[in-house]
Parts: sequence; C-alpha cells; structure tokens
Amino acid sequence: MGKVTGFLEFKRKSEDYEPVENRLDNYKEFTVKLKESELKDQGARCMDCGIPFCHSGCPLGNLIPDFNDAVYQGKWQKAAEILHGTNNFPEFTGRLCPAPCEEACVLNINEDPVTIENIEKNIAEEAFKNGWVKPQIPEHRTGKKVAVIGSGPAGLAAAQQLNRAGHTVTVFERDEKVGGLLRYGIPDFKMEKKVIDRRLEVLEEEGIKFITNAHVGKNVPIEEVKLNHDAIVLCGGATVNRKLPIKGAHLKGVHQAMDFLSQNNRRVDGLDYSGNEISAEGKKVVVIGGGDTGSDCIGTSFRQGAESVLNFEILKKASVDRTADQPWPYWPMKLRTTSSHAEGAEREWSISTKEFIGDSQGNLVGLITTEVEWTHKLGERPQLSEVPNTEKKWECDLALLALGFTGSETTLAEQLGLKMDARTNIQASINDYKSNVPGIFVAGDMRRGQSLIVWAISEGREAAYYVDKYLMGSSDLPLKGDGDLPRI
Repeated sequence: MGKVTGFLEFKRKSEDYEPVENRLDNYKEFTVKLKESELKDQGARCMDCGIPFCHSGCPLGNLIPDFNDAVYQGKWQKAAEILHGTNNFPEFTGRLCPAPCEEACVLNINEDPVTIENIEKNIAEEAFKNGWVKPQIPEHRTGKKVAVIGSGPAGLAAAQQLNRAGHTVTVFERDEKVGGLLRYGIPDFKMEKKVIDRRLEVLEEEGIKFITNAHVGKNVPIEEVKLNHDAIVLCGGATVNRKLPIKGAHLKGVHQAMDFLSQNNRRVDGLDYSGNEISAEGKKVVVIGGGDTGSDCIGTSFRQGAESVLNFEILKKASVDRTADQPWPYWPMKLRTTSSHAEGAEREWSISTKEFIGDSQGNLVGLITTEVEWTHKLGERPQLSEVPNTEKKWECDLALLALGFTGSETTLAEQLGLKMDARTNIQASINDYKSNVPGIFVAGDMRRGQSLIVWAISEGREAAYYVDKYLMGSSDLPLKGDGDLPRI
C-alpha cells in the first residue's frame, strides 16, 4: 500500500505526450515523464485494500502494492528488487502492457485506478539509470543444455529463468536480431529498440547464447537441435496472419499489417528488408482492424506522410464505461483511444469490407464496405449480419490488414510430430507446458494463441520451472501460483 489517505488526497495523473506536430517527424518515444514527486503521489494512491485484486489481474502476479509503497517512500532500489522478482522485463510491460492490473485495481470500482503501468516503467528506468540491473550469473552449472526457439518475450523470459537455474541456454532466432515481435512488430515510437538492446547485454553477460539467422526447421535441422540439447522450449509465437478472402485481395496496395510494420522497423533500424517497399507517403490509407496492431499501423502511416488514415472496425463502438456484463475486476471491452488514433485517424465501427477495387494496372484505388450489426443470444456465439442498403465506396490506395493471427506456423510441429489444435497452436498443458513429445515444451503465443506480451513473459517463466523440474527432478525457480482472474 501507499499512503493510507493517498487515494483521497491525490488524483490519478498519467504521463503527457509531446504535441502531435512535434512527434510525427520521427520514431522516438514521445511520453513526458512525471516528476519524482508526482510519481510518489501516484504510488501513495495505492489503497490498503485488504485483498489486492491487482495481483490476480496481472498475468505475472506482480507484487504491486509492495512496489507502489516503495515508490511512495522514495525507496526506488527496493521497488526495483520487488518488481524484478516477478517480472524479468518491466521496461517492456511498462510501455506495452494494456494494464489489466489497473482494471482490477480496487480503487477502480468507483474512482480512477492507480497508474500501475507508468509506475512500473519508471521503476525499470530508475533501475537501469542507477546501475541496479546487474547480471545474475549462476554459481554452478548443471551440465544440462536447453534450446529456446524464438527470442520474443516468452523465449527471453524462459531463457533467463533457465540460465538462473544453472542450465546452459542457447536461443535460436530466425531473424537477424534478437527480440521477435518486440523488435520487428512494435514501432519505435512505442518502444525504442535501445530498450531491448540494453536488456540483451545483461542476458548475454549472464551466459545466455544467442544465435541469429537460425531458422530451426529450415536452415537449422531440428534433429540437430534435439541431439545437442536435453530439452527444447518452443516460443515461436502466433505468426500466421488472418486473411481477408474477398474480391481484390490480390491487388497491389493490399498488405498485411505485420509486413508493413516489420519493414518500417527494419528501415528505422537501418536494416535491409525484402520484398517491394510498402509506403504510406501521400496515400489514402485504410487500416482494417481496430486493435493494437491497427493502432500501430495508424501511427506509422502518419509518420510516413499519409494523406489520410481511416480505421475500420467490424465490432460495434464500445462504451466508455464498463457494461453490466463486464463487472469489476474483469477486463472490460471499453472504448480505448490510443495516442495514434489521436494523431488524426478517422474511425468507423460496425463496418465490414466486402471488396477491394483496382485499376487496369492492378493497383488498389478503393474499397466497398457495408454496415453490420451483431445479434447476441444467451449461450450462443454472437451472430453477424449485414445491414441492407448500406454499401459505400471509399477511396483508398493502401489497405493494411490488422486482423490478428490465426495460430502458429506448423513447420516445427510437423517435423517433431507435435499435436496441434484446430488453430495450429501446439497443444501443451498449462499444468506443465509439456507437449506430447518428451523433452519438448511450449510457451507463449505458440501455445495459447495470440495474446499479450505480459502473458508471454508469464508463460516463459512458468515453463522454465517445469523444464528445470523435468531436467533435475525438482526446481527452485519461482511460480506465480494460482489466482489469475478467469475470462468472462
């Protein structure tokens, strides 16, 4: 907890943003840090709530009241120790997590919740600034070797935990740099890549080996990896893009969002990229999909100099407040306006794209939509239907499909004989993260499907425990325990 009366004395205060006109000419982060005194006040708002539901709202089980109290008291190093005890990478989650912990905050019943995410980010930044983030090199090595395939948040978390247990860990990454989605999917204006690089320096000093340009199952034989390691942890993510199977989807100018974002991230980083250049400069852009990836496309399009940006969402416009069927402390489907939306995008809800229109050279010039409505019946999946006579034509010469992912790639599953579900996620129980093949474990989006970075870190940590137990018979690595809020 913070100050007993803090929630009565101080209002919620979040970081400000640099003005739009100042931030669109670069890809740097643009948040304006709160003063230390303001951060202490925000920590003071943490209530003596008895049962901290924020623990259950956080997939990592972070000890949130404890580090809030430390911040309130100005004990930043203590706060960093508490936070790193449950979260390997608070500098990532403090920037990129949608903060389900805040929705579960007890204060959020009838007031604005504690600014947990921003406090978390500032703890991490203070820790790096003051040199408190030091390599934890194991005193003894077990002689066991573990391969981690994929260097996104799940893979990095699993690798660090297993290295701390004394195992020799090698991380295989198919791209030219480590980081997975964090590096190639998240725009720099949300998280500059130096944030990843400074953490990687720590991981390498701890003894973790990273091999890049290593696509296991293609240019690196999986049998070779199996032969040279005692266990394998698959953390390849959910990377199969959901397609939009409508007329004109083949036209030049229709692209998957991740192709667009990945290419731009490489360009910003000075890296080579394959394929034709995808640019929003001077274009009328339509982003189809209203989630985080769609928002990232909007912000990137504006920085590339788009003439205009429209954002289509097939779901109806959500309410600003919780609805009765989404009570506290559960995660609510509320209307969320991101900093990218605020940069000038126009948003349309309850709209479905029916056809892409091209010219005689095969270039995208427009699209046709129709309004839709959703019918909800108790115990059944919502039904979608078109609203008659609502077709509309829109000018468009760049369409970005931000429709999410259907599952993981099947290369490794097929080569290893792993069981998959209907969405091509590899089947592995959350009870032990084991696949049907002994010695093969699965964590993150490759197991649970498209999800959050914070869930990936959580799964990487949890899987590491069970890998260690498999190798050694028991494990001293921490588990978060039970208590996650169920989905509603």
